[in-house]
Amino acid sequence: MRRADLADADCGIAQALGVLEDWWTFLIVRDVAGGTTRFDALQRELGVSRRALTERLGALVAHGVLERRPYSQHPPRYDYLLTRKGEALLPVLLALQDWGTRHLMGDGELTATAEAGSAEARRAHQLVGRRLPDVSLPGPDGLPVSPAAAGEWTVLYFFPGAYAPGAAGYPPGWGEIPGARGCTVESATYADRYADFRAAGAQVRGVSTQRPDQLADFAAYARLPFPLLSDQDGRLAAGLLLPTFRAGGVARLKRLTLLVDAAAVVRAVQFPVTDPAGSVDEMLDLVHRSRPA
Repeated sequence: MRRADLADADCGIAQALGVLEDWWTFLIVRDVAGGTTRFDALQRELGVSRRALTERLGALVAHGVLERRPYSQHPPRYDYLLTRKGEALLPVLLALQDWGTRHLMGDGELTATAEAGSAEARRAHQLVGRRLPDVSLPGPDGLPVSPAAAGEWTVLYFFPGAYAPGAAGYPPGWGEIPGARGCTVESATYADRYADFRAAGAQVRGVSTQRPDQLADFAAYARLPFPLLSDQDGRLAAGLLLPTFRAGGVARLKRLTLLVDAAAVVRAVQFPVTDPAGSVDEMLDLVHRSRPA
């Protein structure tokens, strides 16, 4: 079947493949989500020819997945940015990443963690030196919040899921998934140490793919003095290629912590996190050692 026939087929999958023509297209969307938005930078990252990149960027713009925003008039130069239609592809990227990690690089077993020497762990630690994508996430009240506190160092801890007692949320078999348990004790330990983090010059923020109302209920129950942000659309997870897994039909973030400086650049990574409570004191020590005196 020709690609033109796929685009006209009476099937959502076939029509999507008419837009996402080949694997280069997925990688372009991946890199744009991560903050690589200019032609020359995309070409360097992907190693694709200028002609091939021009064709694929043009097609994605024509299909409304990307938009061009000028940053130079002479000569004309553009940033390529995801539209709302393009952002709707991010859960697809996360699903592909999870499938590849679990079934191609792993043994197919469901897990919320990783081995210390695994490809997934190496990828996570390669975030050091990366700037966070320019995204905002819904806070407990649904209003947008930047993951990194403006002008301050920030500890961002990502967790699979935490719910207030009596609230529906944990899927069946949650306790049997390696690495899934421990979110409540991790959050409570950050709350206990919050004054120490502030004295050391760092803010604290938690991130999960749960809904904002679920996070608000849990934060109120745990009396957290810092905000929990919802990455339910996968914008930050896809932008940083964070480790994820699926449970209960929902993409979940594996437990991981980033130390981000005042310029929103990642300075340290904790992954895998095998001791949720102990990792908090380790991160506090990292803050003391990493921040300039």
